[in-house]
Amino acid sequence: MNTHANKPITTSAIGIFGGTFDPIHTGHEQCAHWVADEFNLDKLIFIPAYIPPHKISQQNKPTATAKQRADMVDLVCQSQPHFSCDRRELERKGASYTLDTLKQLKSLYPNDTLYFIIGMDSLLNFTSWYQYEEILTLCHLIVNTRPNYSLDELNHDTKALLVKYQSQDNTNKKQRSFGEIIFAKPIAFDISSSQIRTQLQNNINCEHLLNTQVAEFIKKNNLYR
Repeated sequence: MNTHANKPITTSAIGIFGGTFDPIHTGHEQCAHWVADEFNLDKLIFIPAYIPPHKISQQNKPTATAKQRADMVDLVCQSQPHFSCDRRELERKGASYTLDTLKQLKSLYPNDTLYFIIGMDSLLNFTSWYQYEEILTLCHLIVNTRPNYSLDELNHDTKALLVKYQSQDNTNKKQRSFGEIIFAKPIAFDISSSQIRTQLQNNINCEHLLNTQVAEFIKKNNLYR
């Protein structure tokens, strides 16, 4: 008799945190830690986004290269055993859809549950994303919110999306491994990459908003000056 025939497969809960990270800052780190704790995530993957040159205005053109942005994320991950940096979108170049990234990650982690982390701004336009409903066949969405957010302010399409997919279960012990939109507990921090870039351009010290190694990397490479 095969005593292992009905033994359940051990699965992990994996968070996926995409962004430009230009540069990555303590707000990103705090958000990652809080979400990982709230949802009992086993690991969290940062995925720096590729920025197509034709989509960047001269005014908002980043000083940091794609490699430098990913290197800064790597520096943060080095001190966090459950964090890692994935460069697949930078290496892909050209059009880079979230759906393609999630399909690749699902092929790498077929038995694990993926949680794709987005902000309220992304939720507001999620229904315009490429094949957004197929995205929800591969993962759950975790939505980061700020204090005092109101669902009454959402547009019609987003409200309809939540009626169909929103869940109140904030654990990773779900019966389904995909297809739910879950709101994380509100996170109060007022830090943005654009704010940091502006301060650096104006020679304002903002090292308290950055990982120590990231701050040293920015200084060494004379970024955002």
